[in-house]
Amino acid sequence: MNIAGMLERSARQYPDRPAVSLGARALWSYRDLAQRVRAIAGGLKQLGIWPGDRVGIMMPNRPEYLELLFGVWHAGACVVPINARLHSKEAAYILSSAEAKVFFGAAGTIEGVAASRSELPALRVLIDVSGGEYHRLIGSAAVGIQDVAITDPAWLFYTSGTTGRPKGATLSHRNLMQMALSHYADIDQLTSLDTMIHAAPLSHGCGLWSIAAVGRATNNVVLESPSYDPDEVCTRLTQWPNVSMYHAPTMLKRLVGTPALARTDTFNLRTLIYGGSHMYVSDLQRALSALGPKLVQIYGQGESPNTISFLNKSAHADSSHERYLERLGSAGVARSGVEFRVADEEDRPLPSGELGEVLVRGDIVMSGYWRNEEATARSLRDGWLHTGDIGAMDAEGFLTIKDRSKDMIISGGSNIYPREIEEVLLQHPGVLEVSIVGRPHADWGEEVVAFVVPVPGHALREDELDRICLESIARYKRPRHYRFVDGLPKSNYGKILKTELRLLASDTT
Repeated sequence: MNIAGMLERSARQYPDRPAVSLGARALWSYRDLAQRVRAIAGGLKQLGIWPGDRVGIMMPNRPEYLELLFGVWHAGACVVPINARLHSKEAAYILSSAEAKVFFGAAGTIEGVAASRSELPALRVLIDVSGGEYHRLIGSAAVGIQDVAITDPAWLFYTSGTTGRPKGATLSHRNLMQMALSHYADIDQLTSLDTMIHAAPLSHGCGLWSIAAVGRATNNVVLESPSYDPDEVCTRLTQWPNVSMYHAPTMLKRLVGTPALARTDTFNLRTLIYGGSHMYVSDLQRALSALGPKLVQIYGQGESPNTISFLNKSAHADSSHERYLERLGSAGVARSGVEFRVADEEDRPLPSGELGEVLVRGDIVMSGYWRNEEATARSLRDGWLHTGDIGAMDAEGFLTIKDRSKDMIISGGSNIYPREIEEVLLQHPGVLEVSIVGRPHADWGEEVVAFVVPVPGHALREDELDRICLESIARYKRPRHYRFVDGLPKSNYGKILKTELRLLASDTT
């Protein structure tokens, strides 16, 4: 069963309904989108792409992203989405690991990958979606949908890891189908008269949510702004009906804070999904006051995308409940088709209220990490995905995430892993030791702070360390503050005490 079959069905049933729009303008009907997708699949076949092959996509949100997703799936191949904000070296590693044969990019992303071409022996073709080669691809002879096994890989999502190298969470057609069905069951009963605004990157959850939208012939609206613009979101809310959209907590906070929202009639907004990082209850209450009872929270991760637990609209609206604020601070209850539990270090279930690791199982959980048996064995044990998140579940099944066991920093909805930055900074000959922690930030959730121990007699400068970071990792991952110290606090076993560093980070100015 090919996930692209959802588009084929919608195109038959609702050929004239808008499928993809840019800003206020409808671009392609479902008939048009299906024809373009069949042509893309035909063009990929001419390029030598066979079922199971990997195809990389790295670009900001634009209409072509949506047709490429379904074109790759139509051809039976696997999408490798790459965050457009990543450094070219990071993108090259992902493409190399996935052995991608074709890469689609745009201005700002394709140049860096082209510069790394010699390091990517499997990569055959680089295609700029604004260039003539892409237009020729769209003109290829259409082909029928490729039959695939429901367990075949469809979405290879690289998550940053504590080892400094990202791991490819392998999601099958079954995983993506279960995610779409769960969306209908828990989040939104989408129809052909509805709109899904894609305000967050299509390389992440929004790209996957397009499956649910396409499966019900919903209009997918891509914003014109190159980066998130809450004022444009307000404008689109007045132009499109029955809107569903996703926001990271930082995006939602910006939307509520823009003066344009007070001038906007939000009648057309039906559902605003938020998640990806912690949202403070006070910010959530302001969002509910500004938007009304239209919010749904989701908790998930790349290995089980968007689909571990959810806090529905009624839980957000039920302010008379005796534990209302406690519920607002939770991640909600298990999604349809998903089971989770909180377990101790021996994977034994813990009673309600006790802290432990969140374990998940169900058809949404990945099949494993791409060609990484060791990491797969660590994360998938006895049929359960070990999330690495620490939480507690109450007697009614509401899950509250308390901490992250892997020291991950979440800034602006993006995951940042300290060791990745530490390894880059340690390349500087003047750095003896370094430890990265996060500290609270009013707008971004957290920001990165680096504690650096210089080599004796070496005077380090912040601009030197910034430069080495920008040469290897994405700009948003670099430290916002450096603290030069004589030594790092350590336990009796030599382990760096990051808890102490987080307390010190709060004094960083």
